[in-house]
Amino acid sequence: MRPVTERRRRHAGFTLLELLVAMAIFAVIGAMALGGLNAVVDQGGIAGVQMARLAELQRAMRVLTADLGGIQPRFVRDELGTAGELPLVTDGRGEFLLRLTRGGWSNPSRAPYRGTLQRLQYRLQDDVLIREYWTVTDRVLGEKPRQEELLTGVERLELSYLDQGREWVTQWPPPSRSAPGNGERPRAIRLKLTLEDFGVIERVVEVVQ
Repeated sequence: MRPVTERRRRHAGFTLLELLVAMAIFAVIGAMALGGLNAVVDQGGIAGVQMARLAELQRAMRVLTADLGGIQPRFVRDELGTAGELPLVTDGRGEFLLRLTRGGWSNPSRAPYRGTLQRLQYRLQDDVLIREYWTVTDRVLGEKPRQEELLTGVERLELSYLDQGREWVTQWPPPSRSAPGNGERPRAIRLKLTLEDFGVIERVVEVVQ
């Protein structure tokens, strides 16, 4: 008869079936943990993309608000040297949405002979809102504007202008009267921005008189 200690030694450890069951349990737990980790990573990536998109939209609205609210009554010369281009003008031909002269252009590098007025325009190309500006207010022939893609995913940008009679018009100067000779500006500008992801965003910007 074998000693008791020898019998116990022969029965110690796991059987093959027990090992297979344990491996299966660990595999299921590992798959669940990996799925949860992937879900967390995916949600983190989606949240990061949405935050970047929101930051892009907020910056675009800040730039638009500053430009529209800071329109100055300064006539400029066009590229042919012709005087009298209006401080604010819309383009019925569709080359740009609006062109304006704004004040408060900062000069952090203290570049000499550079004023605080900036001539700029907005245009919509495909689904991108582009902001273009010239380094001088009175540009010359052949001078190309510098451009920046301000906002992507733009389906439409509609602008309307509150004139001095408190009526909203879709062109400036209003087509019902001749161009004002004193650089008259609208009292406010309403923008309606249609985005492919956020839908319609409306804002009314008061023009500082």
